[in-house]
Amino acid sequence: MHPISSQRSPQTIVIKIGTSSLSHPVSGDLQLATIAKLVESVVYLRRQGHRVVLVSSGAVGVGCSRLGLKQRPRKISRKQAVAAVGQGRLIGIYDDFFSNFQQPVAQVLLTRGNLIQRQHYMNVHATFQELLEMGIVPIVNENDTVAVDELKFGDNDTLSALVASLIEADWLFLLTDVDRLYTDDPRQNPEAQPIEFVEHSQLSELRQAIGEKQAIGAQGGGTQWGTGGMTTKLDAARIASAAGVKTAITRGAFPDRIAAILQGENFGTQFAAQPKTVNARKRWIAYGMVTLGKLWLDDGAVNALILQGRSLLPAGITAVEGKFEANDCVSLCDRQGQEIARGITNYSSGDIERILGSQSEDIPRLLGFDGEETVIHRDNLVSI
Repeated sequence: MHPISSQRSPQTIVIKIGTSSLSHPVSGDLQLATIAKLVESVVYLRRQGHRVVLVSSGAVGVGCSRLGLKQRPRKISRKQAVAAVGQGRLIGIYDDFFSNFQQPVAQVLLTRGNLIQRQHYMNVHATFQELLEMGIVPIVNENDTVAVDELKFGDNDTLSALVASLIEADWLFLLTDVDRLYTDDPRQNPEAQPIEFVEHSQLSELRQAIGEKQAIGAQGGGTQWGTGGMTTKLDAARIASAAGVKTAITRGAFPDRIAAILQGENFGTQFAAQPKTVNARKRWIAYGMVTLGKLWLDDGAVNALILQGRSLLPAGITAVEGKFEANDCVSLCDRQGQEIARGITNYSSGDIERILGSQSEDIPRLLGFDGEETVIHRDNLVSI
């Protein structure tokens, strides 16, 4: 039996479909047959009682096709304009297909800025919950028309994982143009072996391997119409797994396999989820906020944070990277540079540079004012 057992009770499901699955690889034209099968599968899941969110790429590709462009624009303002053309067309097509089954849908366009501020994050969460309670299928995409580089998700794989974390989904399905991950490129190496199941503890090693080879899964970097690849899908699986969401990578041409996977069938590559032990606020810190710097820690601080759940004190910090202010989110790294946690800092980067390695009682003398005893309190800190 597959390590992820069958799920017959109603589930909250996020489905992400990429541009490579939706569009013709050369022309960028939408493949309407694929959309029709996807819609039928979503409607079937809804009628089984599941709550479904669809994260769909394709706005820029559709816009290019509509405007007769032969390649994806590089200039950010041109891409945003093309996305504005394509998004309307894309949601219109989805609405037409879903209307044939009397299934209402809603368009939800997000930027990373919608998740950074705590109140905005909670507002987005409340909107999703209302839509799902009403039996509506939210169709989500990044708001390319207004997003700026520093507040972009980067790809819809990441967006889908963050949405799955936000709504506390049970499953994230990443639909792509390959059937699963492989140990090598199966088109080049006939001895490449399929990877059927990945534990959370194996994700970092697998991510490193694919970063070096760019060959696992037959495609490493997406098509000319898309932005993703297998590396981004592994990053999304890591985010979702850490948030307690089971993840599967499977072929977008066969969306009916989603229902089969929910019943315990062994399709695609499936990723185990960590237990859901992190509260909503810490999920927001981990995956909603943008990290603006790094703190390097000694071994004692790493053990205190990870094994004992303690706050971060200045004595355990060995170096500061980046410029940030108090109340910004920063990454916490071990001696090897591996990110182990994230948290909201009580001090700016300049102040931390003045107190790092010191005892908490020395903070007033070193800074000239009475500050917090902790650099990051444990309530504002979450392991990654």
